[in-house]
Amino acid sequence: MANPTVLTGTPLTRDREKGSDFAELSRRIAAEGLLRRRPLYYTLRFGALALALAGGVTAFLLLGDSWSQLLVAAALSVVFGQLALAAHDLAHRQVFSRRRPSEVGGLLVADVLLGMSYGWWMNKHTRHHANPNHEQKDPDVAPDLLVWSRRQASRAQGIARFIGKHQAALFLPMLTLEGLNLSFSSFRALRSPSVKRPVLEGTLLVAHFALYFGGLFTVLSPGKALAFLAVHQGLFGIYLGSVFAPNHKGMPMIEEGTRLDFLRRQVLTSRNVRGGVFVDVFMGGLNHQIEHHLFPSMPTPALGRAQVITERYCAELGIPYCRTGLFASYGTALRHLRSVGEPLREAR
Repeated sequence: MANPTVLTGTPLTRDREKGSDFAELSRRIAAEGLLRRRPLYYTLRFGALALALAGGVTAFLLLGDSWSQLLVAAALSVVFGQLALAAHDLAHRQVFSRRRPSEVGGLLVADVLLGMSYGWWMNKHTRHHANPNHEQKDPDVAPDLLVWSRRQASRAQGIARFIGKHQAALFLPMLTLEGLNLSFSSFRALRSPSVKRPVLEGTLLVAHFALYFGGLFTVLSPGKALAFLAVHQGLFGIYLGSVFAPNHKGMPMIEEGTRLDFLRRQVLTSRNVRGGVFVDVFMGGLNHQIEHHLFPSMPTPALGRAQVITERYCAELGIPYCRTGLFASYGTALRHLRSVGEPLREAR
């Protein structure tokens, strides 16, 4: 049975009198002023995050060796998730237009506060943006413990083969390890060319974990410290997965040789999520994934207006535009994981 979510074939483009289809959309977006920086928004957002982090740390220190610390761990998992979204905006120069302040901010938030290599993640994320859902070029759908296409499932070996059979059921439990996985991958990447300043980032990562583990085991008894670690990192991983999984999982995969113009390559592989202000805050604007992929440096508060313009424009061109609810997007992603793992379940 063929995989219905694989894009193959020849270009899906059409000529316009004044350039590409994307150029026309870009003109409309620029005319609305949607690419301008939003300093007030980011000042308020980063200020609120700083207060939330300070409040969490203060509560941790005041409570001392108490099981009530698990509530603090849960609250800080949300703060860490929001910090990750802030690091994402910094990496895309949504906050600052210049590279230097964006990089300094990214190193501070990602390496120092989160324990994740900014350089490694930025390299990986840039490749994802260039070729979303491309089986050979997008690192986010590279086969590892999970498989993202039936082609990958057919080649899975060892533990990946076992997990692939049950990956829809295992996806949520595996997300509890995502925060630790990002930190582990960050340390491992320090020896790779993707990290331009390995000594600096290595020092910042070590400083983060010295403070993190030092604080846990100084304030808490070993049992409570381990429980805090499990709750904090587990919920942090689930939060990250709940934000990033709806964006592309279950959308068409692109095979080598498929030719798509920039507009269609980004729109056809991305999914927007409805939900109003709550979802905007929860997902840090990534619920407008299509617009974010088309205009990565667009500040978060401009994405909602850009969504209206982009959806209308895609309708003019007859380009499918996917927009669904939050829980429906989770269902689609899980059904996709189950579908691509079917060949492994059928194999004996």
